[in-house]
Amino acid sequence: MARHDSGTEMSTLVFDRKGLLKAVLKQFKVDRQGVHGPGHWARVRYHALMIGQATGSDLLVVELFAFLHDSRRLNEYKDPEHGSRAASYAEELNGKFFQLSEEQIEKLCHAMTFHSDGGIHADPTIQTCWDADRLDLGRVGKKPKAQYLSKEGAKHIDSAYRWSLQSDPHSDEDFGT
Repeated sequence: MARHDSGTEMSTLVFDRKGLLKAVLKQFKVDRQGVHGPGHWARVRYHALMIGQATGSDLLVVELFAFLHDSRRLNEYKDPEHGSRAASYAEELNGKFFQLSEEQIEKLCHAMTFHSDGGIHADPTIQTCWDADRLDLGRVGKKPKAQYLSKEGAKHIDSAYRWSLQSDPHSDEDFGT
């Protein structure tokens, strides 16, 4: 199994990661071992921090996106409102486990609300969130396509795809806590 241990060292951001993850997992409604569970969040986190460092993205926003973007799913399949619910949840959590400015919470909420729509965004933080999620499409048998990624994200298609195919899709062992 390919493991990307360097993801732990990538974030030196100060927020209550353990408290946040405990709260998110407590309310999580779908199978933790499923394709939208903690194993996926860990891979999205790795991709988000790696791409975010290269693009100058807000690393706190992209890390929070990784943990929250699928946190309000009601099922593993069709759930078109899960991103909007995740955005509302992030607003509730702001000030409890992390402290985002108005601009940061707006970017996080926008990224979560529209992450499943297949768009491209000019803001590097928002696009990094979307790239990170899309780079883990291998977990559902799809290879990411460059036209839906930033130039930086597209550089990682092959390695991310291989990782998502080789990884235990249920592994949630690295959250950097």
